[in-house]
Amino acid sequence: MSTYRSSVLSALLGRTTDEEAPAYLNLPDRSNLSPLGFVWHVSQGRFRNWLLGIFAGETGGAVCGILLPVALGKIITGVTRSHGDPRDILRSLYGPLAFFAALCLGEFVFGRTSSFLQLQMAPRQRQYVARALFRHLHRHSHRFLTDNFAGALAHRVAETSHGVNQVTFAALTEFWPIAIVIVVANVLLAATNRWLGAFVGIWSLVFVVLSLRLARRTQPLAAKASTARSRTVGQLVDSVTNHLAVRLFARLGHEQDRLNTSYGSELSDVLRANHAMEKVRLFQFAASAVLKAGIVSLSVWLWSRGAIGVGQFVMSVSLSLLVISEVRNLGRRFLEFFESLGNVGSGVRALLQPLDLVDEPRAAVRKIRAGAIEFDRVHFRYHQGAEVFRNLSVTIPAGQRVGLVGLSGSGKSTFVSLLLRLHDIQAGGIRIDGTDLREFTQDSLHAQVGLIPQDPTLFHRTLGENIRYGRPEASEEDLSAASRAAHADEFIRALVGGYDGEVGERGVKLSGGQRQRIAIARVILKDAPILLLDEATSSLDSLTEKAIQETLDRTMAGKTVVVIAHRLSTIAHLDRILVFDRGRIAEDGTHKELLARKGAYFQLWNRQDGGALPEETSPSVAETSGPDSRDSVSGSADSVGDPWTSRSAEAALR
Repeated sequence: MSTYRSSVLSALLGRTTDEEAPAYLNLPDRSNLSPLGFVWHVSQGRFRNWLLGIFAGETGGAVCGILLPVALGKIITGVTRSHGDPRDILRSLYGPLAFFAALCLGEFVFGRTSSFLQLQMAPRQRQYVARALFRHLHRHSHRFLTDNFAGALAHRVAETSHGVNQVTFAALTEFWPIAIVIVVANVLLAATNRWLGAFVGIWSLVFVVLSLRLARRTQPLAAKASTARSRTVGQLVDSVTNHLAVRLFARLGHEQDRLNTSYGSELSDVLRANHAMEKVRLFQFAASAVLKAGIVSLSVWLWSRGAIGVGQFVMSVSLSLLVISEVRNLGRRFLEFFESLGNVGSGVRALLQPLDLVDEPRAAVRKIRAGAIEFDRVHFRYHQGAEVFRNLSVTIPAGQRVGLVGLSGSGKSTFVSLLLRLHDIQAGGIRIDGTDLREFTQDSLHAQVGLIPQDPTLFHRTLGENIRYGRPEASEEDLSAASRAAHADEFIRALVGGYDGEVGERGVKLSGGQRQRIAIARVILKDAPILLLDEATSSLDSLTEKAIQETLDRTMAGKTVVVIAHRLSTIAHLDRILVFDRGRIAEDGTHKELLARKGAYFQLWNRQDGGALPEETSPSVAETSGPDSRDSVSGSADSVGDPWTSRSAEAALR
């Protein structure tokens, strides 16, 4: 039965099933797009046939419904005018009764057809819009996503997709049928008696215009209330996400006070919107009372003067009551419509802001073959921030392993972020294998670069899914091999569920060292030609770190590797070391060459505290270095690691 129904729907309405082409909706990055413009944009194409079907059903149902009083009036007229044999009277009523029955059947068929199509379309459209917003959200830059509450953004996606449904179906299933009822009722009443037509026509015009104007005033208030709700949700999610810090610092009272303040602000905005909506309702109920009293009084007066008959009297009163029934809810529908429109508008403004980082028109899926990296006179500053790099130039040959060192804030992490194209430079060029970074699509670039961050976060999914994230098609043997190489296999198998056990939100069920080993296994399994390590072993104990360091050394073979290090021992064996200082490369060479030079690197080595660099950004290491430290050019924000046993520079040289 379900297969038959699906085939019928597919034949009548085109693509309807979720299994058919994903057909991603491309959303414009225009935060000034009107809410109605956005609804129109997302309702076109895929759902056009659905909308036409619902439109036809609502039209037929509304016409049948508004003609029922006409049929009823004909029946009453036939009864009151008929005399004689009851069988003759009944025969004279066959036509009006058949008309009445046909209208009842039509109202039922059209109404149920429209309702069925709406039930089929509504969840599809909501999910379609939510998927499009989700996809668009992930196209935003790293800066945009870190500047906003994750919970607030998720709430926007849900509220906007739901709002599109509400606006679409309010227009189709609420306003359009009401418009038909009002227009047809006015035509029928005018045909019955010009005074009835004039009274109801003027009343309808005044009612609709004033209701619309009053309801429109609530739209900005509804939008403000929606923004307040999103802000509160974001704050709530942020606090729950950091529940451990709240508990360990005994700050539940503080968090409750912050949330109470946010709820208080939200309540104020919501109450203002609700009070404005209540004023609209008061007007509409008063106007409905005027129509009810007026049409009955006018109909009685006209009947008493012989201007209308009993059947016309019944029809007029029935039509007016039907109009009242429909338009009394019109105010509520207007309010809900504009509230939904306000929610959509808030979502559009929040989510469809211009994208900071987009693929260039020339970008293509390109293969990294060797992995040579070149920064050519790069200029970069963060959004509304200080300049980081000025005229930075450096070349890393394919297959070379390079360490980046320097005090916190010297530019190491920015160097890696630019290599990942998490930000766009203002001038100069960054190339891989001679190809400008902007000629790669972002997906093709990131698919070929492996990153082990200092503070890895995991998905609330199984351990197997987390490790396979960079290579979903990997076999069980490859998965186990990567886990063993990262010294993670043993602890994974000891956990409840093993590789099928879930790790909790952001991996909270695992220790910092376990999360780091999962991140290492994930990158080993990905096997990308360029490998970036940001204090990749900082959370590990010394024995595990030594074992994994050997694994990483083997993993580095044949790859271009960039390692951010706070513990200088972890990069001493690399092919080359770049010393960053206040956005420039102060020194460049091997570990022994830089120590022998007794410049910036020599100073950093001697200033280690327990084997780790001090957390300083000044004074510049170059200012305390010898003349050999004035090489090269330009760097910013960085990572900090854990200590190891320090040695003096002279001992290291020996």
